[in-house]
Amino acid sequence: MSLTHSQKLLSRLWSSYAQIRQFAVPAFAPSWHEESLDNPVLAPSASKLPSPSQSVEVDEFLKDKFGRKHSYLRISLTERCNLRCQYCMPAEGVQLTKKEHLLTTEEIIRIASVFVAGGVKKIRLTGGEPLLRPDIAEICEGLNSLPGLEDIVLTTNGVLLTRKLPSLLKSGLRSVNISLDTLIPAKFELIARRRGWEKVIEGIDSALDAGLVPLKINCVVTRGVNEEEMVDFVKWTEKKAVDVRFIEYMPFAENKWNDKKIVPYFEMLDIIKRKYPDLIRLQDKPNDTSKAYKVPGFKGQFGFITSMTANFCGSCNRLRLTADGNLKVGVELCFLLT
Repeated sequence: MSLTHSQKLLSRLWSSYAQIRQFAVPAFAPSWHEESLDNPVLAPSASKLPSPSQSVEVDEFLKDKFGRKHSYLRISLTERCNLRCQYCMPAEGVQLTKKEHLLTTEEIIRIASVFVAGGVKKIRLTGGEPLLRPDIAEICEGLNSLPGLEDIVLTTNGVLLTRKLPSLLKSGLRSVNISLDTLIPAKFELIARRRGWEKVIEGIDSALDAGLVPLKINCVVTRGVNEEEMVDFVKWTEKKAVDVRFIEYMPFAENKWNDKKIVPYFEMLDIIKRKYPDLIRLQDKPNDTSKAYKVPGFKGQFGFITSMTANFCGSCNRLRLTADGNLKVGVELCFLLT
């Protein structure tokens, strides 16, 4: 009997993951500011230190040889995006995979069901821009029906969020991360090469009104572009129940990355402490990617995702399924096996 397309896809995924488990070595790069480990304000909490023996239980196929348990699956729904952020892709966009080679709704649900049956507890829908996928509510509904799945979350640029949010909430969406790199509309257009700042702000307010708190805001900090706005973002947390995460500028294909554009974690923190010296270092949850802080009395909080200067590969529990059915391990570019 011949295999169906979905069966062949699953077979390829398991073959790829077997190779990932064998050869994907977690990197433990030193921080650029190693003395921060002795500083109670800068130092990561105990939960951020590598701890392969996480309490979550998963099947053997979701464990690697370093003891990491992969209980979190990120699913890219599309390669398309309605913005052209300078740190993410070239102005002309990227070459897209033909539609017939992308995962269908049914294939996404079927693959996810296998991972959830193995112990995956959280699924994040990403892109490109996932809200461009017309069947996203149907996908959420299908995922929400999977026994054992605890969280369905979304990462979006927020441009289409206000219009799409009601149907997503009805379909089981529980949390949203929104990308916003500036509080200045004109600068937004410079960074994203598109208009839409007002729609993103509207989307943030819609999510807050819907009770999706704390609402995570992802802000990529680039030297010479927006590092002077970090204090304004922290001020934003005074009245809004948001969790602003400042992300170190990372290399992607064709984003013309260079290390001069990085504002490292310790420097970002120093900038904020000049304005708010009495910061509180919050306790991070296991497998968190963000080092969390709070200004006393403020409604929200903020943090730092230190992918370049103090990575968190040793405690990574993430897998990534691309829109065309390939499997990645880790937060960044560990392996892409086809």
